[in-house]
Amino acid sequence: MTRVNASKEEFLYNYLNEYAPVAQETRGQEVWKQYMLPYVDFLHNDAYGTSYGIIKGTTGSQKNSNKVVIEAHCDEIAWIITNIEEDGMIRVRQHGGSDNMIAPSKTVLVHTHAGDRIPGVFGWPAIHTRAKRKDLGYADHELWVDCGYSSLEAANEQGIEIGCLITFDDQLKEMGDYYVGRALDNKIGGYIIAEVARRIHERKIGLPYDLYIVNSVQEEVGLFGAKKIAKHLQADLALVTDVCHNTATPKMDLAKHGPVKGGKGPSLEYASQNHRGILNMLKEVAADKDIPLQHHVGSYGNDTVAFFLENTPTAILGMPLKYMHSTVEMAHKEDVETCIELYIEFLKALTPEKIDKINNK
Repeated sequence: MTRVNASKEEFLYNYLNEYAPVAQETRGQEVWKQYMLPYVDFLHNDAYGTSYGIIKGTTGSQKNSNKVVIEAHCDEIAWIITNIEEDGMIRVRQHGGSDNMIAPSKTVLVHTHAGDRIPGVFGWPAIHTRAKRKDLGYADHELWVDCGYSSLEAANEQGIEIGCLITFDDQLKEMGDYYVGRALDNKIGGYIIAEVARRIHERKIGLPYDLYIVNSVQEEVGLFGAKKIAKHLQADLALVTDVCHNTATPKMDLAKHGPVKGGKGPSLEYASQNHRGILNMLKEVAADKDIPLQHHVGSYGNDTVAFFLENTPTAILGMPLKYMHSTVEMAHKEDVETCIELYIEFLKALTPEKIDKINNK
């Protein structure tokens, strides 16, 4: 558990290494909330686990102050147990965008309903025994997890039941210029917005609106946490951080995905739900402060949609990520730092008048 007043490095490792499988994000959120406590005026969470801190504005009445949101999602992709066979082998299906191709021979943790963690492995037949040595993989219902128990009863005695979630167990590390690990999508975003809150507090930056720092749940299965909190807050503006593809790797088609490279800054996403007024202001702030910024075309499939559908003007800063939805996701350290500082400069430049203009008031 991250202690109050932990260093940013301690928080980064504790938060990225804690488990937050989609729809069971409590432990990850507890680390995030503990770190946030000294830097916000209020800290709340809703019934499903979305957490948010509030930094009150320095001008205007509390009742009429604008609401500005910065948001990320905390859930990580997982698997869910659909059946336990008589011989103790565990059958699963995807819970979020988990990748069947990378599962075989990976070590995992089964998260029991009681909160215990049971180690296991995704089994895979030896290359000598496969009919086709170039087999590309199984459908998710054909995969199996082996926890070393020889019967259904033995597995049940350990708390392994239908409906339990399973995650990969890889931990955060640093390689060269990159952070590497599972679940950087999108806990690196939760780290970024928490760091924004810390630096605003420590630099004594006064903002002329109420700032809501939101860490949502259940993005990977339908944006459910963001949909719920966006409806509740009815904010005047939202700026989301999530990941985008770092396409400077083999097997990436630039004609499809565009040129985005790690170390060249966060990337603005262009899609129908992203407000052009916010995008243009981000570009202006970045140019004025000499902050590197990239561009990519996104889709109708991240938390910006939740705010867009509640008539909240929104945009997204994408963190270039190698190997998304794998156990070796990679984010460039300089991009993380740049994204934090761009957030802060944008929030400093934002005024009630600019918010009204974006909302056509």
